Amino acid sequence: MSTKTYAGIPQQYAALETSKIVLIPVPYDGTSTWQKGADKGPDAFLDASENMELYDIETQSEVYKQGVYLADAITENSSPEAMVDAVHKITKDYIKRNKFVTLFGGEHSISIGSIRAFNECFDNLTVLHIDAHADLREEYEGTKCNHACAVYEASQNTNLVQVGIRSMDVTETRVMDVEKVFFAHDMVKDEYWIDKVIEALGENVFITFDLDAFDPSILPSTGTPEPGGLLWYETLDFLKQVFEEKNVVGFDIVELCPKEDEKSSDFVAAKLYYKMLSYKFEGVEEVDDFENNFNISIPTDSGKKGNSKFNTEEDEY
Repeated sequence: MSTKTYAGIPQQYAALETSKIVLIPVPYDGTSTWQKGADKGPDAFLDASENMELYDIETQSEVYKQGVYLADAITENSSPEAMVDAVHKITKDYIKRNKFVTLFGGEHSISIGSIRAFNECFDNLTVLHIDAHADLREEYEGTKCNHACAVYEASQNTNLVQVGIRSMDVTETRVMDVEKVFFAHDMVKDEYWIDKVIEALGENVFITFDLDAFDPSILPSTGTPEPGGLLWYETLDFLKQVFEEKNVVGFDIVELCPKEDEKSSDFVAAKLYYKMLSYKFEGVEEVDDFENNFNISIPTDSGKKGNSKFNTEEDEY
């Protein structure tokens, strides 16, 4: 990646040791099936971030002063499975360092690895999946690590709540829990949809945000744009309430497919990322310690699973 610090912030706010936040770029585009270019997404996002004002008017904060460490990009692309394994391992390593871990893709298959890591580290995880597409295929084009399978594993192992869905294959209806799916055509007629989503969430929430959840009128540069999507302020209202009422433990943003002659999408992605950080750390003083309160399920002497902080010698840093 060409950027030395996130958003060009001063080095004093960018060191791993003192940063509360970690940003992991994952420039991967191995399984996209229509428009290619999501591997260029992290660079476009970082470039736009360098040209963004860093005072957030709504929260009256400069969240970058909490410290944002820009990690080395995950460039493993020998196979979808190898990429997912790398994302899983590296994400989990940073969670164990008690960081608020975020990722920017890349296409949506990267989320298989990030969700797996968070699910292993936090009790009773809810995955809040904001997307135009259901992404619930068990396997697609010969691999379980395809962008069309992004949340299948989450549907089996977590409390999966899906928002903004407006495109899917009929086979996905056999996997989908319709009680926890908020379809775009219903949301537009339901003034209480945000409250209903909040009610479906557990306490610990990981957000995976596919940028094609937005309407193409505000973010056209994505691999598979779908009409009828979310608009800017309703999205912010929704996310702000999620961050206020739940413990958001991390998030990823995926599927920016930048175009040379259309920079507004890159900037929307950059602003979305910064707004989500601003909501997470609203009211937190820069000097306050960050405690992510992760847990991991480990076998107890009785053979049952218990919850414990990472406490084995190999897990210490």
